[in-house]
Amino acid sequence: MNAITAPKSSALNRLEGYALIAMFQGFPIFAVTVLLPKLLGSHIIIAEKAGAPVFVAMATVFYALVTPFLARKFRMLRKGYEPLFFDASLSFGEKITRWCSQPTASRQLLKNVIMLSLLAVAVVSVG
Repeated sequence: MNAITAPKSSALNRLEGYALIAMFQGFPIFAVTVLLPKLLGSHIIIAEKAGAPVFVAMATVFYALVTPFLARKFRMLRKGYEPLFFDASLSFGEKITRWCSQPTASRQLLKNVIMLSLLAVAVVSVG
């Protein structure tokens, strides 16, 4: 039985693209940004009770919103932009599946996991 799917609105497609950029590319960058000062003993961002989560959330959202625009304008920023995330013909799950099947994305995810794991162990062991 064939089901006819309703076309996805452009606003929903953009929202999905921004969310995927934030989750897979922006969040790891800013999580490391918060862990490094903690590891080095500085409490600039971490001094406030909700300073680190607020910083990570705001920076990740800003990164996700600005990256697609700047990556189209400047060639050097193309690694931070994935056009597949903004393909309106794909569902949210299909976007993730196709992106994860790319060799560069797999390497990027592997690097992020290793980097965050090592930093987390270092931060916990230091104090």
